[in-house]
Amino acid sequence: MYLNIGVKNPPSQHDRKQIGILTICVVICTKVADQNGFHSTEYEITAQLSKAERQMETFYDFKQQFDWNTVRDSIMSKTQNDVIAALSKQKRTLEDFKALVSPEADSQLEEMAKISHYLTRKRFGNTIQFYVPLYLSNACTNQCVYCGFNTSNKVLRVTLSPTQVLDEVKAIKDLGFGHILLVTGEHPAQSGFEYMNEIVALIRPHFHSVSAEIAPMQVNEYVGLIHEGLDAVYIYQETYHEANYSTYHPGGKKADFRYRLETPDRLGMAGIYKTGLGFLVGLEDWRTEAFFAALHIHYLEKKYWRTRYSLSLPRLRPYAGQFAPKHPATDRNLLQLILAFRIYNEELELSLSTRETPTFRNNIFSLGITLMSAGSKTTPGGYANKINDLEQFSVSDDRTAQEVKDMVKSHGYEVVWKDWDQCITNQKHQPYAE
Repeated sequence: MYLNIGVKNPPSQHDRKQIGILTICVVICTKVADQNGFHSTEYEITAQLSKAERQMETFYDFKQQFDWNTVRDSIMSKTQNDVIAALSKQKRTLEDFKALVSPEADSQLEEMAKISHYLTRKRFGNTIQFYVPLYLSNACTNQCVYCGFNTSNKVLRVTLSPTQVLDEVKAIKDLGFGHILLVTGEHPAQSGFEYMNEIVALIRPHFHSVSAEIAPMQVNEYVGLIHEGLDAVYIYQETYHEANYSTYHPGGKKADFRYRLETPDRLGMAGIYKTGLGFLVGLEDWRTEAFFAALHIHYLEKKYWRTRYSLSLPRLRPYAGQFAPKHPATDRNLLQLILAFRIYNEELELSLSTRETPTFRNNIFSLGITLMSAGSKTTPGGYANKINDLEQFSVSDDRTAQEVKDMVKSHGYEVVWKDWDQCITNQKHQPYAE
């Protein structure tokens, strides 16, 4: 059975092979809709891709239609009228998003802030979700020039044992957190699939939701981690500028631009509940990076519509090795990014980490942010053993979780310490058919 989306006849066998995963998803989703009585319009978005999009296998293929310099020039050509037109709409397009991140939008930040605040309150209420990162390992085989975990840096490498992980869990639970983000360097032998599979199963009973920021994996490995209780994976492309990508990633598995870019596709195929994306603000032109991030989310929301999506906009911070960003973004620039993404996509979760200063976080979180880290330690063993000399980057907001909570409550917001009720996360994740 096929959804009535303007297609006169079901696809032929040849067309089904071309469309691939998407066609199978439409068939499956139609059956689910019929059995449970859902309205078919909830599923139509899956099939509303253009013919060109349907024939693309991954975002890497889809992205080839867009030239970096052409996109950048298009953004820079936007006018005040384009910005005003974008702000006046109820539903914005990617062209509108270009206007919102353009230089011309800077004079409209106050109006953008009002709209972003309204949309965030309407969709997420007066709540801010708290999470905390648990660094499991700083062992890494990559040579990212901006990262303290760079394999060339002469620092002590630590990978926590199961016993040490439970010590960290106890310390984190004592702080009140019910949502945890597991973080590792990218080292297949030290913190690959087998290690993560063990750790996820170990800590799952202690938290309402478990997320991970780890090395990219294959679909079957993600399926295994989901089975053990992993709810979300955060994978940052760092930069969408393929020509310059190797400049920042000269060695290690992360040097493979395409493999990393296709990770959210593999997560979608595995049936992950939530995928987090982001780019490192400061590596390349942040306006152009923002467009490609928005394009990536646009693609994923249509192709893997059952997955939720979030976005993080980490700015480069000092670390061992002292990489200086070529395209630094000011506080005002970062505010414009946050507002633009919220106005463009009111369903998108936006995260703000302790990389940012207390003053910035205090003033910005109510204008579009839905998730905040608090009391973060970026070193393995940082909570139970107070280790500070193995960090990935410097934390700017070193307030305790309780202090950040008090600040949030003083603004009239409630803190949510977990992602969602355990009864929801216990539902079976279903991978996309291949």
